[in-house]
Amino acid sequence: MDSEYKIYMSRAQNELNLSIMIMKISEDENLQRDVFGMPSDTYFSAVITHSYYCIFYSAKAYLLSKGIKTGAPEEHRKTYDEMKKLVEKGIIDVELLRIYEGMMVRADTLLKIFEVEKGKRGKFTYRTLPQANREPAQQSVKHSGMFFKHIHSLLEGK
Repeated sequence: MDSEYKIYMSRAQNELNLSIMIMKISEDENLQRDVFGMPSDTYFSAVITHSYYCIFYSAKAYLLSKGIKTGAPEEHRKTYDEMKKLVEKGIIDVELLRIYEGMMVRADTLLKIFEVEKGKRGKFTYRTLPQANREPAQQSVKHSGMFFKHIHSLLEGK
């Protein structure tokens, strides 16, 4: 079980790193032209997608650490629902409080980030031009970094 959740955390880290790289490429025309030999373009919808997957894999890792497996069909919904159950039971709050000793990091904030990013993944990946997604992409990178950091801290404190 330990190695399985670590694989998901490694994947989450990879998705976070990729979202940051894609964001930098999207915002730097010189990098696109000089390094990649590409015309100027943006890839913000990909940033949102990879940020969401960072959160998704982080959540899966945390659930696995608790002995909870989610899978197809509807793996994304099941993962979200299982995270929500842990929040409702107060399990995540207790661990966050222990790790951060007095620093109030509310588990419902983490859950809300997961929910928001899950929704944005659908909205901005399938329905919007990439150029219009800069601000949501910036938020996504910030949210996924925060979510990953907190889940990583929870798992390290096991």
